[in-house]
Amino acid sequence: MAYDVVDANDLPGEGPGGAVRFVRRRLNASAFGINLYHLGPGDVGREHDESDSGQEEVYVVVEGSGTMTIDGEVVPLRSGMFVRVDPDSTRVPVAGDAGLTFVAVGSPRGRPYEPRGPF
Repeated sequence: MAYDVVDANDLPGEGPGGAVRFVRRRLNASAFGINLYHLGPGDVGREHDESDSGQEEVYVVVEGSGTMTIDGEVVPLRSGMFVRVDPDSTRVPVAGDAGLTFVAVGSPRGRPYEPRGPF
């Protein structure tokens, strides 16, 4: 088949607090990572960097609002915003009063993507 289709509403919540929907795995994508995150009102996401994987990440806010602290700087988030983060930068999303839903897309700079976890 030349394509795959996934309805995010059909994906189970996994990861810490059930916040992540593992889209890449269900799409069988191998060139980049892509996942959907739902944080409830006031929820704090996982603080991390991508220095081990070397992934540059882009976050796309699809619903709600909140903030993302990147290397100590607080960046306000709202629906329609895109934020790109360097691999070595520490980041943590925090949902606002109405929650926060975003898509994260990542791939290493200058080398092929290597999927983590099962397909």
